[in-house]
Amino acid sequence: MAELAAAGAEGDGVGRPPSDCPLCPRLAAFRGANRIAYPAFHNAPVPAFGPLEAPLLIVGLAPGLKGANRTARPFTGDYAGDLLYPTLLRFGLAEGDYGADPADGLRMTRARITNAVRCVPPQNKPTPEEERICRPFLVEEIAAMPNLRAILALGSLAHGSTLAALGLRKSHCRFGHGARHALPDGLLLADSYHCSRYNTNTRRLTTAMFESVFEALLPTLG
Repeated sequence: MAELAAAGAEGDGVGRPPSDCPLCPRLAAFRGANRIAYPAFHNAPVPAFGPLEAPLLIVGLAPGLKGANRTARPFTGDYAGDLLYPTLLRFGLAEGDYGADPADGLRMTRARITNAVRCVPPQNKPTPEEERICRPFLVEEIAAMPNLRAILALGSLAHGSTLAALGLRKSHCRFGHGARHALPDGLLLADSYHCSRYNTNTRRLTTAMFESVFEALLPTLG
């Protein structure tokens, strides 16, 4: 697993905190505890996955303990990735096959995936202060994407973090599954319920609902 984590950690470094980032004491302490409990896991801030030249940025909330925190690749190794990556492949935003493993050879082509908070939080719930502290990394990432046309927020917290990263109030536009918001800088902000196991098991989000969000985005991406 150490080799896989290393492979997943490769990237352009944009919007990426140092591996021992001390900015959020609670997250740093949790990361340290996980290094003891799960020594083969990545247990560090998770880098984004996908090219900076992509027209689409997908923003989640934070890495999952035994998903991205283990594999060092967003949405890889947990249930959410089992829906997200096949959807990206279906709509031509990625190439290869998703094997829930950073060594599966999957390649992002027209989308980049990141998180509003880069380190795994206890109970999968970062605090508002942790979101605020981590925000400059999302700001840097957005600014570094020259062809960016749309941002897809997975969940209301990612929606709010994205607006804040763009210098807008969270009240600027309300989250809603399938909603599309034209922003002052010309970007499109699209919303989807998070592709978590809870949302799909409760049928709050179905595969068809998730795919419809991407289908509606394609004309914007060019």
